[in-house]
Amino acid sequence: MASALALSEYEAVIGLEVHSQLLTQSKCFCACSSQFGAPPNSHVCPVCMGMPGTLPVLNRRVLELAIRLGLAAHCEIAPRSTFARKNYFYPDLPKGYQISQYDEPLCVGGYLDLPGEDGAAPRRIRLVRIHLEEDAGKNVHLPDCSLVDFNRSGLPLVEIVSEPDLRSAREAGAYLRELRAIVRYLKVSDGNMEEGNFRCDANVSVRPRGSAKLGAKVEVKNMNSFRHVENAIEYEIERQIEALRAGERIAQETRLWNPDRATTHPMRSKEFAHDYRYFPEPDLAPVLAPRELVEAVAARMPELPAQRRTRYVEQLGISAYEAQVLTAERELADYFEALLPIVSNTRMAANWVMTEVLRMVNESGRELTQAVPPAAEVGALLKLVERETISLNAAKTAFAAMCKSGQGAAAVVAELGLAQVSDESAIAQACQRVLQSEPDKVAEFRGGRDKLFGFFVGQVMKVMGGKANPKVINEILRRHLGSN
Repeated sequence: MASALALSEYEAVIGLEVHSQLLTQSKCFCACSSQFGAPPNSHVCPVCMGMPGTLPVLNRRVLELAIRLGLAAHCEIAPRSTFARKNYFYPDLPKGYQISQYDEPLCVGGYLDLPGEDGAAPRRIRLVRIHLEEDAGKNVHLPDCSLVDFNRSGLPLVEIVSEPDLRSAREAGAYLRELRAIVRYLKVSDGNMEEGNFRCDANVSVRPRGSAKLGAKVEVKNMNSFRHVENAIEYEIERQIEALRAGERIAQETRLWNPDRATTHPMRSKEFAHDYRYFPEPDLAPVLAPRELVEAVAARMPELPAQRRTRYVEQLGISAYEAQVLTAERELADYFEALLPIVSNTRMAANWVMTEVLRMVNESGRELTQAVPPAAEVGALLKLVERETISLNAAKTAFAAMCKSGQGAAAVVAELGLAQVSDESAIAQACQRVLQSEPDKVAEFRGGRDKLFGFFVGQVMKVMGGKANPKVINEILRRHLGSN
């Protein structure tokens, strides 16, 4: 990590280019399936293989999903946009060019607001554009040869290009997490980084702090997790600062991140736009997005993470941090909100989702709907806690059993005998037994050792098999011990 002195002399300037695969059943310009994990070269056709005489046709669903994302990112939706050919040679590019948008993109401008930390105001990151393009294939390198799988060739992508407004690796990670949350809320993309459906290239430069002039830009590729993005950017910032302090010149180039060595290394010199010889795609008509279509898409927009965070803080009275955790995934926020009509204590519901529900999801490695019981059953369980039918610890025991067996709350509580004892006479007898068996500690408590009160509570709970109502225990013990 760059030293505090170095960071006081220089600042990082970071822009991100994020490719997100759109959630369609077929490819961008043909009817081939977009399903992941199929045998190599089984989802291909003459169109996505670039055979002579074939003509691409734009998938209408691609346009609608891209407009949805553009609206969420506060972009201007161009009523007319065009496709271009981006020319370069690589084995996984069967046509010898990629169909993309260049000088007339679908979505122009826009911004994302990052959640402020520790009560700070949101941090606005401007966007340059969001445009449509097709994906390339995949090279598979073996010891003695290289193979090409064209299943990905022609899959629909949006590229989200930010302005160089980011100033740290941590901020870049926050931007990516917010963007991924948005595409998942919108159901525009599944945002799966492991499958390559959400990919990021980082443009990193450094400059003397206070300078308005940008330094030489280095593009960093091969980052397939938030942690890799943050680590790669952190390394690159440190590398460039050390080079500048040593009087070296930063080469404008593309570098690859090596997660095993935690370093970047040169891949090639950085291309400029004219290197790709862009020219209009002659086989595709201009893309028209009339106002009626944009309004129809806008009418179906869901509540976005930032809007939910604001509502949770202002209407539910929970902290900004809690709101951020609860809204990180749409399914988690929906689950939390499904508890609210059942559970009176909003804070208890929020804490339960953030601890017990998330812990079970993380430990199981499954989707939320598969890892935990339906919200109605968890709400019923928490209602038993509110009514003091069971203790909070007993609820945790029951929840774990419910996740394993699939049984409802009432059945599990009855089967495990977790109902809480609130009978005052039974608890009073247990309190008397404990106090009579510990006369020395009673004397010490009355002599000023207040901390012994917890010991007495624990002993009574032990006598009652852990099923006594703690509130009743406290009340009876205080009466017997003369404590306020």
